[in-house]
Amino acid sequence: MRLEAITWERLAGELARRADGLTAADGSPRLALGIDGAPAARTADLAERVAGELRLRGRSVLVVPAEGFLRPASLRFEYGKEDPDSYAESWFDTGALWREVFGPLEAGGSGRVLPDLWNPVTDRATRTPYREVPEGGVVIVHGPLLLGHWFPFALSVHVRLSEGALRRRTPEAERWMLPAFARYEEEVAPAERADVVVRADDPGHPAWSGVGES
Repeated sequence: MRLEAITWERLAGELARRADGLTAADGSPRLALGIDGAPAARTADLAERVAGELRLRGRSVLVVPAEGFLRPASLRFEYGKEDPDSYAESWFDTGALWREVFGPLEAGGSGRVLPDLWNPVTDRATRTPYREVPEGGVVIVHGPLLLGHWFPFALSVHVRLSEGALRRRTPEAERWMLPAFARYEEEVAPAERADVVVRADDPGHPAWSGVGES
């Protein structure tokens, strides 16, 4: 895959420009975008940048972190607190994401999206109120292990780190997760599934694959 250097600012602008010209595959007046990457890839930063660019274009934007949809501790830690297979398979409540985020965005959906569901610190429901996403609105979901669930992203971005960069930029206390990301690379091949790939080994000098025009 050929990649070219780009700044984060220009990248966000290019992604917003592309998203602004898209329509949902099912004809919905609302769009879902996905920014996928390990925690060390800091997908929240790119999500917020893209959100800002879209708002400048007059779009209503809601940013939803996948880590707001973790399962309760009793389910996440069933096989211990540092089990990479559990992290890959059962930490994230993908059913809740479908129900509370993607379902309301479908054609004929209510547009009432829940920004987060579970607080892993208190291990309780967040009780965050629903947000109304108007017609023309965009929801950006970001976080790890997003691709491979057939989420209906109109545009998907994978922020890629090499194995070495991922290890260096992952705090030591979280390195037990690394086999989960290696498995994700092998089984899901996110760089092949994503519409756009961003290499972020050097956080100050990203590179990207570009994005095709429809």
